[in-house]
Amino acid sequence: MIPRTFPPAPDWSPDGQCIKSEVDYSRGPDKTWVYGALRVRNGHEVTITASSRNSAIYQQFLQKVEAANPVGDIYVVTDNLSTRT
Repeated sequence: MIPRTFPPAPDWSPDGQCIKSEVDYSRGPDKTWVYGALRVRNGHEVTITASSRNSAIYQQFLQKVEAANPVGDIYVVTDNLSTRT
């Protein structure tokens, strides 16, 4: 191994290892939900963010998707989080 003749980059230790920060997995009040849709044919996307996950917000998202795709079929793929427990 060739010894370093220059200082390490920011966030790297002197021996060349990336310094890892502690990951916070807490569920605090600042959680944000992201809803997204993608038109695969041309890459057009529709996204919204919300502070909670409920049917009213999901219906708003579906209305936005429908407005962005006035013709043709729309296929919806969802993830039901409650089935993972």
